[in-house]
Amino acid sequence: MVATLCALVLGLTLLVSPSRAAAFDLDALMASLAQVKSGEATFTEKRTVFQLDQTLESSGRLSFAAPDSFTRETLKPRRDRMAVVGNQLTVSQGSRSRSTTLDSVPEAVVIVEAIRGTLTGNRETLERYFTTQLLGGAERWSLDLVPRDARLRGQVAQVRVSGRQGQLREVQITMTDGDRSVMQIEPVTAERSP
Repeated sequence: MVATLCALVLGLTLLVSPSRAAAFDLDALMASLAQVKSGEATFTEKRTVFQLDQTLESSGRLSFAAPDSFTRETLKPRRDRMAVVGNQLTVSQGSRSRSTTLDSVPEAVVIVEAIRGTLTGNRETLERYFTTQLLGGAERWSLDLVPRDARLRGQVAQVRVSGRQGQLREVQITMTDGDRSVMQIEPVTAERSP
C-alpha cells in the first residue's frame, strides 16, 4: 500500500512538473518583473573594447521607478550620471550636464529600453524595439533581445538580460564591432506592489 501511494505521488509529481515548468513564459516573467515598482542596486561593469588590450572596469549605482524613470550613476573610475525620465535623457559629467530626447540617440534607446523595459516588465516596449527569446525558468532566466531596426542591428548585435525570479541581475551588451560589456547587478532595495 505504501509503495503504491509513493508511486502515485511520484507519478503525479512527474505529471505536474512539466506543466509548471511550461507555465514560465514571457508573460509570466513580465508579470513577475512588473510587481517591482522601484528599486536601487549597485553595479560592476567590465567592458571589452576591441581596440584595447585591457578590460575597462566601472562601478556605481542604479535606480528605477516605474513606469519610466531610470538612472545609472557611475562612481568609479570617474563620476558620471545618466538619467532617463520618459523620453528625456540627461547625461552629466562633473559640473557639465546635457539633456536631449532619448529618441534622438537611437543606439541609446536600444540599451535604455532593454534595461528599463525589463525592469518594469513592459513587454510592449520590449517587443516594439526587439525580437525576444526567453531561456531558462523562473529561478534563473535569460532574455535575449535583438534590435528590430536593421540600422541599429548594425551597431548593437544583442542585449541579454538575466535574472532570478523578479530581479534583474546581469546585462550583457554585444556590439557588432566586437565591443562587449557585462554589468553585474546587486539589488539593494526593491518596492513591490501589494
